[in-house]
Amino acid sequence: MAIKGSLQDVGLADICQLLAMGRKTGCLSITDRSNFGYIYFEKGRVIYASLLNRPDRLGELLLRNGIVSGEQLDVAMVVQDERRGGSMLGEILLEHGDLAEEDLHRFVRVQIEEAVYHLFTWNRGAFHFDPDQRPDEEGYHLVDIPAENLLLEGARRVDEWSQIEKKVSSFDLVFEVVSAPEDSEDVELEPRQERILPLIDGERTVADIVSASGLVEFEVGKALYGLVQAGFVERVGQRVTDAPDLDDQLREHLNLGVAFYRSGMFEDAMREFDSVLEGDPKNTAALHRRGLIAFRSHRYDEALDYFDRIQPLNGDAFAVECNRALTLEMLGRFDDALSALDRCDHIRPRTGSVALSRGILLLQAGAPVEALHEFGVYRDDPDVNTPSAPYYAAAVLAAGMTGDLHRAIALGREGLALHPRCGPLLVNTAGVLDERGDRETAQALYRRAVALTPAPAQAHKALGDHALEADDRDAARAHYERAVKIDPRLGDDVYLRLGTLALDEQDTDLARLSWRRALEINPENAEVRALLGQVEGAD
Repeated sequence: MAIKGSLQDVGLADICQLLAMGRKTGCLSITDRSNFGYIYFEKGRVIYASLLNRPDRLGELLLRNGIVSGEQLDVAMVVQDERRGGSMLGEILLEHGDLAEEDLHRFVRVQIEEAVYHLFTWNRGAFHFDPDQRPDEEGYHLVDIPAENLLLEGARRVDEWSQIEKKVSSFDLVFEVVSAPEDSEDVELEPRQERILPLIDGERTVADIVSASGLVEFEVGKALYGLVQAGFVERVGQRVTDAPDLDDQLREHLNLGVAFYRSGMFEDAMREFDSVLEGDPKNTAALHRRGLIAFRSHRYDEALDYFDRIQPLNGDAFAVECNRALTLEMLGRFDDALSALDRCDHIRPRTGSVALSRGILLLQAGAPVEALHEFGVYRDDPDVNTPSAPYYAAAVLAAGMTGDLHRAIALGREGLALHPRCGPLLVNTAGVLDERGDRETAQALYRRAVALTPAPAQAHKALGDHALEADDRDAARAHYERAVKIDPRLGDDVYLRLGTLALDEQDTDLARLSWRRALEINPENAEVRALLGQVEGAD
Protein backbone atom coordinates (compact mmCIF):
# COMPACT_ATOMS: atom_id res chain seq x y z
CA MET A 1 0.00 0.00 0.00
CA ALA A 2 1.07 3.60 -0.61
CA ILE A 3 2.43 5.64 2.31
CA LYS A 4 2.27 9.43 2.50
CA GLY A 5 2.65 12.19 5.04
CA SER A 6 4.44 15.35 6.12
CA LEU A 7 8.13 15.69 6.99
CA GLN A 8 7.13 17.96 9.89
CA ASP A 9 5.48 14.92 11.47
CA VAL A 10 7.94 12.17 10.49
CA GLY A 11 11.62 12.67 9.64
CA LEU A 12 12.93 11.32 6.37
CA ALA A 13 15.53 9.18 8.14
CA ASP A 14 12.76 7.48 10.14
CA ILE A 15 10.79 6.82 6.96
CA CYS A 16 13.82 5.29 5.25
CA GLN A 17 14.53 3.14 8.30
CA LEU A 18 10.98 1.77 8.24
CA LEU A 19 11.24 0.96 4.53
CA ALA A 20 14.60 -0.74 5.08
CA MET A 21 13.37 -2.81 8.04
CA GLY A 22 10.27 -3.84 6.08
CA ARG A 23 12.42 -4.77 3.05
CA LYS A 24 10.14 -2.62 0.89
CA THR A 25 10.44 -2.14 -2.86
CA GLY A 26 9.23 1.07 -4.48
CA CYS A 27 9.77 4.80 -4.93
CA LEU A 28 9.85 7.35 -2.10
CA SER A 29 9.08 10.83 -3.51
CA ILE A 30 9.84 13.94 -1.46
CA THR A 31 8.71 17.48 -2.29
CA ASP A 32 9.78 20.69 -0.57
CA ARG A 33 8.16 23.73 -2.18
CA SER A 34 9.78 23.93 -5.63
CA ASN A 35 12.26 21.13 -4.91
CA PHE A 36 11.71 17.50 -5.72
CA GLY A 37 13.65 14.32 -5.01
CA TYR A 38 13.13 10.59 -5.00
CA ILE A 39 14.75 7.44 -3.62
CA TYR A 40 14.16 3.99 -5.09
CA PHE A 41 14.30 0.95 -2.83
CA GLU A 42 14.54 -2.72 -3.66
CA LYS A 43 13.97 -5.11 -0.76
CA GLY A 44 14.91 -2.34 1.63
CA ARG A 45 18.17 -1.39 -0.10
CA VAL A 46 18.69 1.87 -2.00
CA ILE A 47 19.18 1.33 -5.74
CA TYR A 48 18.73 4.87 -7.10
CA ALA A 49 18.15 8.45 -5.98
CA SER A 50 18.07 11.81 -7.67
CA LEU A 51 17.25 15.46 -7.13
CA LEU A 52 15.89 17.99 -9.56
CA ASN A 53 17.45 21.45 -9.87
CA ARG A 54 20.85 20.43 -8.53
CA PRO A 55 24.03 20.24 -10.66
CA ASP A 56 25.02 16.77 -9.45
CA ARG A 57 24.14 14.86 -12.59
CA LEU A 58 26.64 12.25 -13.67
CA GLY A 59 28.14 14.26 -16.53
CA GLU A 60 28.70 17.26 -14.30
CA LEU A 61 30.33 15.12 -11.59
CA LEU A 62 32.70 13.53 -14.08
CA LEU A 63 33.55 16.92 -15.57
CA ARG A 64 34.16 18.64 -12.21
CA ASN A 65 36.46 15.85 -11.08
CA GLY A 66 38.55 15.88 -14.24
CA ILE A 67 37.54 12.34 -15.25
CA VAL A 68 36.30 13.59 -18.64
CA SER A 69 36.89 16.85 -20.47
CA GLY A 70 34.21 19.29 -21.56
CA GLU A 71 34.86 18.30 -25.17
CA GLN A 72 34.49 14.58 -24.40
CA LEU A 73 31.24 15.27 -22.58
CA ASP A 74 29.88 17.36 -25.46
CA VAL A 75 30.82 14.67 -28.01
CA ALA A 76 29.08 12.02 -25.89
CA MET A 77 25.95 14.16 -25.70
CA VAL A 78 25.92 14.58 -29.49
CA VAL A 79 26.24 10.79 -29.91
CA GLN A 80 23.37 10.41 -27.45
CA ASP A 81 21.39 12.75 -29.71
CA GLU A 82 22.23 10.62 -32.75
CA ARG A 83 20.89 7.57 -30.97
CA ARG A 84 17.75 9.49 -30.03
CA GLY A 85 18.31 8.95 -26.32
CA GLY A 86 18.79 5.19 -26.80
CA SER A 87 22.01 5.14 -24.78
CA MET A 88 22.91 6.57 -21.42
CA LEU A 89 25.70 9.12 -21.23
CA GLY A 90 27.94 6.92 -19.11
CA GLU A 91 27.62 4.01 -21.54
CA ILE A 92 28.66 6.24 -24.46
CA LEU A 93 31.69 7.54 -22.57
CA LEU A 94 32.62 3.92 -21.87
CA GLU A 95 32.28 3.02 -25.56
CA HIS A 96 34.54 5.90 -26.58
CA GLY A 97 37.21 4.89 -24.11
CA ASP A 98 36.82 8.23 -22.28
CA LEU A 99 35.68 6.65 -19.03
CA ALA A 100 36.74 3.56 -17.11
CA GLU A 101 33.94 1.32 -15.86
CA GLU A 102 35.15 1.57 -12.27
CA ASP A 103 34.99 5.38 -12.51
CA LEU A 104 31.45 5.17 -13.85
CA HIS A 105 30.29 2.98 -10.97
CA ARG A 106 32.17 5.11 -8.43
CA PHE A 107 30.60 8.40 -9.51
CA VAL A 108 27.14 6.95 -10.00
CA ARG A 109 27.34 5.80 -6.38
CA VAL A 110 28.63 9.22 -5.26
CA GLN A 111 25.79 10.93 -7.12
CA ILE A 112 23.18 8.71 -5.48
CA GLU A 113 24.67 8.95 -1.99
CA GLU A 114 24.92 12.75 -2.17
CA ALA A 115 21.31 12.98 -3.32
CA VAL A 116 20.17 10.95 -0.30
CA TYR A 117 22.33 12.95 2.14
CA HIS A 118 20.95 16.21 0.79
CA LEU A 119 17.39 14.94 1.16
CA PHE A 120 18.10 14.15 4.81
CA THR A 121 18.56 17.90 5.43
CA TRP A 122 14.93 18.60 4.44
CA ASN A 123 12.76 19.10 7.51
CA ARG A 124 9.59 20.24 5.80
CA GLY A 125 7.59 19.18 2.82
CA ALA A 126 5.68 16.04 1.92
CA PHE A 127 6.58 12.45 1.14
CA HIS A 128 4.83 9.67 -0.77
CA PHE A 129 5.90 6.03 -1.15
CA ASP A 130 4.64 4.05 -4.15
CA PRO A 131 5.29 0.33 -3.71
CA ASP A 132 6.71 -1.85 -6.50
CA GLN A 133 7.85 1.13 -8.57
CA ARG A 134 11.22 1.11 -10.36
CA PRO A 135 12.98 3.80 -12.42
CA ASP A 136 10.84 4.32 -15.53
CA GLU A 137 13.56 4.50 -18.16
CA GLU A 138 15.87 1.67 -19.11
CA GLY A 139 19.52 2.45 -18.78
CA TYR A 140 19.62 3.90 -15.28
CA HIS A 141 22.83 2.93 -13.53
CA LEU A 142 21.56 1.25 -10.38
CA VAL A 143 23.47 0.60 -7.18
CA ASP A 144 22.93 -1.65 -4.18
CA ILE A 145 23.50 0.27 -0.95
CA PRO A 146 22.29 -0.88 2.48
CA ALA A 147 19.97 1.84 3.75
CA GLU A 148 21.54 1.50 7.20
CA ASN A 149 24.87 2.77 5.83
CA LEU A 150 23.21 5.85 4.37
CA LEU A 151 21.24 6.48 7.56
CA LEU A 152 24.35 6.40 9.71
CA GLU A 153 26.37 8.64 7.40
CA GLY A 154 23.42 10.96 6.85
CA ALA A 155 22.87 11.39 10.60
CA ARG A 156 26.58 12.08 11.08
CA ARG A 157 26.55 14.72 8.35
CA VAL A 158 23.46 16.46 9.67
CA ASP A 159 25.08 16.60 13.11
CA GLU A 160 28.41 17.85 11.74
CA TRP A 161 26.75 20.44 9.53
CA SER A 162 25.09 22.04 12.55
CA GLN A 163 28.64 22.86 13.68
CA ILE A 164 30.04 23.69 10.24
CA GLU A 165 27.35 26.27 9.47
CA LYS A 166 28.47 28.31 12.49
CA LYS A 167 31.53 29.24 10.40
CA VAL A 168 30.23 28.54 6.90
CA SER A 169 26.69 29.85 7.10
CA SER A 170 26.22 30.55 3.40
CA PHE A 171 27.66 29.40 0.09
CA ASP A 172 27.94 33.08 -0.87
CA LEU A 173 30.66 33.69 1.73
CA VAL A 174 34.18 34.61 0.60
CA PHE A 175 37.30 33.47 2.50
CA GLU A 176 41.01 34.17 2.17
CA VAL A 177 44.20 32.65 3.54
CA VAL A 178 45.66 34.66 6.44
CA SER A 179 48.34 32.22 7.58
CA ALA A 180 50.07 29.68 5.36
CA PRO A 181 49.90 26.17 6.86
CA GLU A 182 53.40 25.40 5.62
CA ASP A 183 54.74 28.14 7.94
CA SER A 184 53.44 26.23 10.95
CA GLU A 185 55.27 23.26 12.41
CA ASP A 186 53.61 19.91 12.91
CA VAL A 187 50.65 20.81 10.70
CA GLU A 188 49.27 18.13 8.42
CA LEU A 189 46.32 19.09 6.29
CA GLU A 190 43.64 16.63 5.24
CA PRO A 191 43.57 15.83 1.49
CA ARG A 192 40.36 17.81 0.95
CA GLN A 193 41.91 20.83 2.71
CA GLU A 194 44.97 20.63 0.48
CA ARG A 195 42.66 20.45 -2.51
CA ILE A 196 40.68 23.59 -1.73
CA LEU A 197 43.46 25.72 -0.23
CA PRO A 198 44.77 27.01 -3.62
CA LEU A 199 41.19 28.01 -4.49
CA ILE A 200 40.73 30.25 -1.43
CA ASP A 201 41.80 33.58 -2.87
CA GLY A 202 39.56 36.24 -1.31
CA GLU A 203 37.40 36.35 -4.44
CA ARG A 204 35.83 32.93 -4.87
CA THR A 205 32.69 32.13 -2.91
CA VAL A 206 32.17 28.80 -1.21
CA ALA A 207 29.91 27.85 -4.11
CA ASP A 208 32.71 28.72 -6.56
CA ILE A 209 35.11 26.49 -4.60
CA VAL A 210 32.62 23.61 -4.71
CA SER A 211 32.35 23.96 -8.48
CA ALA A 212 36.09 24.31 -9.08
CA SER A 213 37.29 21.62 -6.66
CA GLY A 214 35.12 18.72 -7.77
CA LEU A 215 34.23 18.07 -4.13
CA VAL A 216 30.67 17.97 -2.86
CA GLU A 217 29.24 20.74 -0.69
CA PHE A 218 29.62 18.86 2.59
CA GLU A 219 33.31 18.09 1.96
CA VAL A 220 34.10 21.71 1.08
CA GLY A 221 32.20 23.00 4.11
CA LYS A 222 33.99 20.58 6.43
CA ALA A 223 37.40 21.41 4.97
CA LEU A 224 36.77 25.17 5.28
CA TYR A 225 35.53 24.77 8.84
CA GLY A 226 38.77 23.02 9.82
CA LEU A 227 40.92 25.68 8.16
CA VAL A 228 38.97 28.48 9.88
CA GLN A 229 39.21 26.76 13.27
CA ALA A 230 42.96 26.34 12.80
CA GLY A 231 43.35 30.05 12.04
CA PHE A 232 44.65 29.58 8.48
CA VAL A 233 41.59 31.04 6.77
CA GLU A 234 39.10 33.73 7.68
CA ARG A 235 35.94 35.15 6.24
CA VAL A 236 36.49 38.41 4.34
CA GLY A 237 33.08 39.09 2.92
CA GLN A 238 29.99 37.87 1.19
CA ARG A 239 29.19 38.23 -2.46
CA VAL A 240 26.41 40.73 -2.93
CA THR A 241 24.70 40.67 -6.26
CA ASP A 242 24.79 44.21 -7.61
CA ALA A 243 22.68 45.23 -10.53
CA PRO A 244 24.85 43.91 -13.37
CA ASP A 245 25.25 45.65 -16.69
CA LEU A 246 23.68 44.12 -19.79
CA ASP A 247 26.79 42.18 -20.83
CA ASP A 248 27.15 40.69 -17.37
CA GLN A 249 23.47 39.74 -17.35
CA LEU A 250 23.76 38.04 -20.72
CA ARG A 251 26.92 36.23 -19.64
CA GLU A 252 25.19 35.01 -16.49
CA HIS A 253 22.17 33.79 -18.46
CA LEU A 254 24.49 32.07 -20.93
CA ASN A 255 26.55 30.36 -18.22
CA LEU A 256 23.42 29.23 -16.42
CA GLY A 257 22.00 27.94 -19.69
CA VAL A 258 25.13 25.90 -20.41
CA ALA A 259 25.07 24.45 -16.87
CA PHE A 260 21.40 23.53 -17.22
CA TYR A 261 22.04 22.04 -20.66
CA ARG A 262 24.87 19.84 -19.43
CA SER A 263 22.70 18.71 -16.53
CA GLY A 264 19.91 17.69 -18.90
CA MET A 265 17.54 20.39 -17.58
CA PHE A 266 16.52 21.57 -21.03
CA GLU A 267 13.47 23.66 -20.15
CA ASP A 268 15.54 25.73 -17.73
CA ALA A 269 18.33 25.95 -20.30
CA MET A 270 15.90 27.19 -22.97
CA ARG A 271 14.68 29.91 -20.65
CA GLU A 272 18.23 31.15 -20.07
CA PHE A 273 19.24 31.02 -23.75
CA ASP A 274 16.03 32.81 -24.76
CA SER A 275 16.94 35.56 -22.27
CA VAL A 276 20.32 35.88 -23.98
CA LEU A 277 18.71 36.08 -27.42
CA GLU A 278 16.29 38.77 -26.28
CA GLY A 279 19.27 41.01 -25.52
CA ASP A 280 21.53 39.74 -28.32
CA PRO A 281 19.57 38.05 -31.15
CA LYS A 282 22.80 37.06 -32.95
CA ASN A 283 24.55 35.46 -29.98
CA THR A 284 26.23 32.45 -31.55
CA ALA A 285 26.57 30.36 -28.39
CA ALA A 286 22.91 30.80 -27.42
CA LEU A 287 21.67 30.05 -30.95
CA HIS A 288 23.88 26.96 -31.15
CA ARG A 289 22.77 25.55 -27.79
CA ARG A 290 19.14 26.41 -28.52
CA GLY A 291 19.46 24.43 -31.72
CA LEU A 292 21.00 21.49 -29.86
CA ILE A 293 18.09 21.45 -27.40
CA ALA A 294 15.61 21.40 -30.28
CA PHE A 295 17.62 18.57 -31.86
CA ARG A 296 17.59 16.51 -28.66
CA SER A 297 13.82 16.98 -28.52
CA HIS A 298 13.56 15.67 -32.12
CA ARG A 299 12.33 19.06 -33.38
CA TYR A 300 14.70 18.96 -36.32
CA ASP A 301 13.13 21.77 -38.39
CA GLU A 302 13.38 24.08 -35.39
CA ALA A 303 16.98 23.00 -34.75
CA LEU A 304 17.92 23.73 -38.36
CA ASP A 305 16.35 27.18 -38.10
CA TYR A 306 18.58 28.03 -35.12
CA PHE A 307 21.71 26.72 -36.85
CA ASP A 308 20.86 28.68 -40.02
CA ARG A 309 20.58 31.92 -38.00
CA ILE A 310 24.23 31.69 -36.92
CA GLN A 311 26.37 34.06 -38.95
CA PRO A 312 28.98 32.32 -41.13
CA LEU A 313 32.39 31.94 -39.47
CA ASN A 314 31.04 33.19 -36.10
CA GLY A 315 32.06 31.18 -33.07
CA ASP A 316 32.88 27.56 -33.70
CA ALA A 317 31.70 27.33 -37.30
CA PHE A 318 33.00 23.76 -37.54
CA ALA A 319 30.80 22.50 -34.70
CA VAL A 320 27.79 24.38 -36.09
CA GLU A 321 28.22 22.84 -39.55
CA CYS A 322 28.68 19.37 -38.06
CA ASN A 323 25.44 19.73 -36.13
CA ARG A 324 23.69 21.18 -39.17
CA ALA A 325 24.79 18.11 -41.16
CA LEU A 326 23.45 15.78 -38.49
CA THR A 327 20.13 17.66 -38.39
CA LEU A 328 19.78 17.49 -42.17
CA GLU A 329 20.49 13.75 -41.99
CA MET A 330 17.66 13.32 -39.48
CA LEU A 331 15.37 15.25 -41.83
CA GLY A 332 16.28 12.83 -44.63
CA ARG A 333 18.00 15.56 -46.65
CA PHE A 334 21.11 13.51 -47.37
CA ASP A 335 22.43 15.65 -50.25
CA ASP A 336 22.19 18.80 -48.12
CA ALA A 337 23.84 16.96 -45.23
CA LEU A 338 26.75 15.99 -47.49
CA SER A 339 27.07 19.62 -48.58
CA ALA A 340 27.26 20.70 -44.94
CA LEU A 341 30.03 18.14 -44.38
CA ASP A 342 31.86 19.58 -47.41
CA ARG A 343 31.77 22.97 -45.65
CA CYS A 344 33.20 21.26 -42.54
CA ASP A 345 36.05 19.96 -44.73
CA HIS A 346 36.67 23.48 -45.97
CA ILE A 347 37.02 24.75 -42.39
CA ARG A 348 39.13 21.78 -41.19
CA PRO A 349 40.42 19.67 -44.09
CA ARG A 350 40.52 15.86 -43.77
CA THR A 351 39.10 15.70 -40.26
CA GLY A 352 38.41 12.13 -39.19
CA SER A 353 35.05 12.90 -37.57
CA VAL A 354 33.79 14.48 -40.80
CA ALA A 355 34.93 11.50 -42.85
CA LEU A 356 33.13 9.18 -40.43
CA SER A 357 29.91 11.19 -40.67
CA ARG A 358 30.16 11.26 -44.47
CA GLY A 359 30.75 7.51 -44.55
CA ILE A 360 27.66 6.84 -42.43
CA LEU A 361 25.60 9.09 -44.72
CA LEU A 362 26.86 7.27 -47.81
CA LEU A 363 26.08 3.94 -46.17
CA GLN A 364 22.51 5.08 -45.51
CA ALA A 365 22.30 6.16 -49.15
CA GLY A 366 23.24 2.63 -50.26
CA ALA A 367 26.84 3.37 -51.31
CA PRO A 368 28.94 0.99 -49.17
CA VAL A 369 32.06 1.15 -51.38
CA GLU A 370 32.24 4.93 -51.10
CA ALA A 371 31.45 4.67 -47.40
CA LEU A 372 34.42 2.33 -46.84
CA HIS A 373 36.68 4.87 -48.54
CA GLU A 374 35.56 7.55 -46.06
CA PHE A 375 36.06 5.15 -43.17
CA GLY A 376 39.62 4.70 -44.39
CA VAL A 377 40.13 8.49 -44.26
CA TYR A 378 38.79 8.42 -40.71
CA ARG A 379 41.28 5.76 -39.66
CA ASP A 380 44.15 7.65 -41.30
CA ASP A 381 43.47 10.72 -39.14
CA PRO A 382 46.44 10.97 -36.73
CA ASP A 383 44.09 12.32 -34.05
CA VAL A 384 42.16 9.05 -34.06
CA ASN A 385 44.05 6.89 -31.60
CA THR A 386 41.33 4.36 -30.87
CA PRO A 387 38.63 4.07 -33.55
CA SER A 388 35.19 4.67 -32.10
CA ALA A 389 32.41 2.15 -31.67
CA PRO A 390 30.16 3.89 -34.27
CA TYR A 391 33.00 3.53 -36.80
CA TYR A 392 33.27 -0.21 -36.26
CA ALA A 393 29.49 -0.71 -36.33
CA ALA A 394 29.19 1.15 -39.65
CA ALA A 395 32.34 -0.35 -41.19
CA VAL A 396 31.18 -3.91 -40.43
CA LEU A 397 27.86 -3.17 -42.12
CA ALA A 398 29.52 -1.55 -45.14
CA ALA A 399 31.96 -4.44 -45.64
CA GLY A 400 29.11 -6.92 -45.33
CA MET A 401 27.07 -5.04 -47.92
CA THR A 402 29.93 -5.29 -50.40
CA GLY A 403 30.03 -9.06 -49.89
CA ASP A 404 33.40 -9.04 -48.15
CA LEU A 405 32.27 -11.11 -45.18
CA HIS A 406 35.82 -11.97 -44.13
CA ARG A 407 36.71 -8.29 -43.81
CA ALA A 408 33.45 -7.52 -42.03
CA ILE A 409 33.99 -10.24 -39.43
CA ALA A 410 37.61 -9.16 -38.89
CA LEU A 411 36.45 -5.58 -38.30
CA GLY A 412 33.75 -6.81 -35.93
CA ARG A 413 36.19 -8.84 -33.85
CA GLU A 414 38.66 -5.97 -33.73
CA GLY A 415 35.93 -3.56 -32.69
CA LEU A 416 34.44 -5.83 -30.04
CA ALA A 417 37.86 -6.25 -28.44
CA LEU A 418 37.83 -2.46 -27.91
CA HIS A 419 34.11 -1.88 -27.42
CA PRO A 420 32.56 -5.09 -26.04
CA ARG A 421 29.38 -3.32 -24.87
CA CYS A 422 28.42 -1.61 -28.12
CA GLY A 423 24.96 -2.85 -29.11
CA PRO A 424 25.01 -1.83 -32.80
CA LEU A 425 28.45 -3.41 -33.25
CA LEU A 426 27.31 -6.67 -31.65
CA VAL A 427 24.20 -6.75 -33.85
CA ASN A 428 26.01 -5.93 -37.10
CA THR A 429 28.79 -8.45 -36.46
CA ALA A 430 26.20 -11.09 -35.60
CA GLY A 431 24.32 -10.26 -38.78
CA VAL A 432 27.42 -10.90 -40.90
CA LEU A 433 28.07 -14.19 -39.08
CA ASP A 434 24.43 -15.10 -39.73
CA GLU A 435 24.96 -14.38 -43.41
CA ARG A 436 28.02 -16.65 -43.45
CA GLY A 437 26.03 -19.44 -41.79
CA ASP A 438 27.68 -19.32 -38.35
CA ARG A 439 24.37 -19.32 -36.50
CA GLU A 440 25.71 -20.41 -33.13
CA THR A 441 28.26 -17.56 -32.86
CA ALA A 442 25.71 -15.10 -34.21
CA GLN A 443 23.19 -16.12 -31.55
CA ALA A 444 25.81 -15.70 -28.83
CA LEU A 445 26.46 -12.10 -29.96
CA TYR A 446 22.75 -11.33 -30.20
CA ARG A 447 22.32 -12.60 -26.64
CA ARG A 448 25.17 -10.40 -25.47
CA ALA A 449 23.40 -7.48 -27.12
CA VAL A 450 20.01 -8.11 -25.47
CA ALA A 451 21.77 -8.31 -22.08
CA LEU A 452 22.81 -4.66 -22.48
CA THR A 453 20.86 -1.75 -21.04
CA PRO A 454 19.23 -0.55 -23.17
CA ALA A 455 19.06 -3.58 -25.46
CA PRO A 456 19.05 -3.02 -29.25
CA ALA A 457 15.64 -3.80 -30.73
CA GLN A 458 17.30 -5.41 -33.78
CA ALA A 459 18.94 -8.04 -31.55
CA HIS A 460 15.56 -9.14 -30.19
CA LYS A 461 14.19 -9.23 -33.73
CA ALA A 462 17.06 -11.45 -34.91
CA LEU A 463 16.63 -13.82 -31.96
CA GLY A 464 12.92 -13.93 -32.76
CA ASP A 465 13.75 -14.95 -36.33
CA HIS A 466 16.07 -17.69 -35.05
CA ALA A 467 13.40 -18.96 -32.65
CA LEU A 468 10.77 -18.96 -35.40
CA GLU A 469 13.04 -20.98 -37.69
CA ALA A 470 13.45 -23.47 -34.83
CA ASP A 471 9.63 -23.56 -34.46
CA ASP A 472 9.85 -22.10 -30.94
CA ARG A 473 6.88 -19.82 -31.39
CA ASP A 474 6.62 -18.68 -27.77
CA ALA A 475 10.25 -17.50 -27.75
CA ALA A 476 9.80 -15.87 -31.16
CA ARG A 477 6.73 -13.97 -30.00
CA ALA A 478 8.48 -12.83 -26.79
CA HIS A 479 11.47 -11.48 -28.71
CA TYR A 480 9.33 -9.73 -31.35
CA GLU A 481 7.16 -8.12 -28.67
CA ARG A 482 10.26 -6.92 -26.83
CA ALA A 483 11.69 -5.56 -30.09
CA VAL A 484 8.66 -3.43 -30.94
CA LYS A 485 8.37 -2.24 -27.35
CA ILE A 486 11.92 -0.85 -27.61
CA ASP A 487 11.39 0.52 -31.14
CA PRO A 488 7.72 0.67 -32.22
CA ARG A 489 8.76 1.52 -35.80
CA LEU A 490 11.37 -1.20 -36.16
CA GLY A 491 9.81 -2.57 -39.34
CA ASP A 492 6.65 -3.84 -40.95
CA ASP A 493 8.10 -7.38 -41.15
CA VAL A 494 8.10 -7.71 -37.34
CA TYR A 495 4.41 -6.83 -37.16
CA LEU A 496 3.72 -9.21 -40.06
CA ARG A 497 5.21 -12.08 -38.04
CA LEU A 498 3.50 -11.03 -34.83
CA GLY A 499 0.18 -11.01 -36.67
CA THR A 500 0.83 -14.44 -38.15
CA LEU A 501 1.75 -15.87 -34.75
CA ALA A 502 -1.40 -14.35 -33.24
CA LEU A 503 -3.56 -15.85 -35.99
CA ASP A 504 -2.03 -19.27 -35.36
CA GLU A 505 -3.34 -18.91 -31.79
CA GLN A 506 -6.80 -17.96 -33.11
CA ASP A 507 -6.37 -14.38 -31.83
CA THR A 508 -7.75 -12.52 -34.84
CA ASP A 509 -8.04 -9.21 -32.97
CA LEU A 510 -4.32 -9.16 -32.20
CA ALA A 511 -3.48 -10.33 -35.72
CA ARG A 512 -5.57 -7.53 -37.20
CA LEU A 513 -3.98 -4.96 -34.87
CA SER A 514 -0.44 -6.13 -35.75
CA TRP A 515 -1.04 -6.08 -39.47
CA ARG A 516 -2.62 -2.64 -39.37
CA ARG A 517 0.49 -1.45 -37.54
CA ALA A 518 2.61 -2.97 -40.30
CA LEU A 519 0.66 -1.03 -42.93
CA GLU A 520 1.14 2.22 -41.01
CA ILE A 521 4.88 1.68 -41.40
CA ASN A 522 4.74 0.40 -44.99
CA PRO A 523 1.44 0.97 -46.79
CA GLU A 524 2.84 -0.83 -49.87
CA ASN A 525 3.21 -4.23 -48.17
CA ALA A 526 0.99 -6.35 -50.41
CA GLU A 527 1.35 -9.52 -48.31
CA VAL A 528 0.04 -7.77 -45.21
CA ARG A 529 -2.83 -6.23 -47.16
CA ALA A 530 -3.85 -9.67 -48.44
CA LEU A 531 -3.73 -11.25 -44.97
CA LEU A 532 -5.66 -8.37 -43.43
CA GLY A 533 -8.26 -8.63 -46.20
CA GLN A 534 -8.71 -12.33 -45.54
CA VAL A 535 -9.27 -11.81 -41.81
CA GLU A 536 -11.64 -8.89 -42.25
CA GLY A 537 -13.48 -10.71 -45.03
CA ALA A 538 -13.99 -13.71 -42.76
CA ASP A 539 -15.56 -11.41 -40.17
